[in-house]
Amino acid sequence: MKSTIFSLLLFVSILPSANAVPIVLDFEGAGNNTALLDFYNGGTDGLGNSGTDYGIGFGANSLSLIDADAGGDGNFANEPTADTVMFFLTGTAVLNYAPGFDTGFSFFYSSSTAATVSVYDGLDMTGNLLGSINLAAQGFDNCIGDPSGSFCNWSVGSLGFAGIAKSIDFGGTVNQTGYDDITFGSVTPGVTGTVPTPATLALMGIGFFCIGYMRRKNLA
Repeated sequence: MKSTIFSLLLFVSILPSANAVPIVLDFEGAGNNTALLDFYNGGTDGLGNSGTDYGIGFGANSLSLIDADAGGDGNFANEPTADTVMFFLTGTAVLNYAPGFDTGFSFFYSSSTAATVSVYDGLDMTGNLLGSINLAAQGFDNCIGDPSGSFCNWSVGSLGFAGIAKSIDFGGTVNQTGYDDITFGSVTPGVTGTVPTPATLALMGIGFFCIGYMRRKNLA
């Protein structure tokens, strides 16, 4: 029995580990009305601000915007986290993640028009389309709380897909759609709790196996 447990533990020690914590982009710390660029990619936004290096870059049209209540130009309220969101004034907002991600992702959005978010397996919206999600126009609906911004209602968007995604096209009408808490690794935006890795799950299984064995041994 001891040799069996040792072999199982040795097997677990060589299991690959997955990312234990979902990545959440809340855009806090980015500048007002400026290109995000490499803010999350080891560089800076258009105003020289830098965030956590997740290896995630943005196209030139992807901008960060701070709520007017916090000194920015943003005409929004009730934002999911603090004071900063992503939007665009020309084209669409493109996110690139060269290492790639799988399973799915989620986010909050506020929009005065219908919008579409699409995922591709190549950078800069190239390659195969892995999936799309249609977003309703809901930005002005049922607003409560912070009254000083027109875009005051935020809804959840989430998308699962098969394959490895490397870019996302956050569509919509220019200056009419905002995004916040873009989350990789969870269908609930903003979740930052620990996700069990394959090795952790395997160790839990071995633990239950050993407990069961010892109980049977003691009862015999």
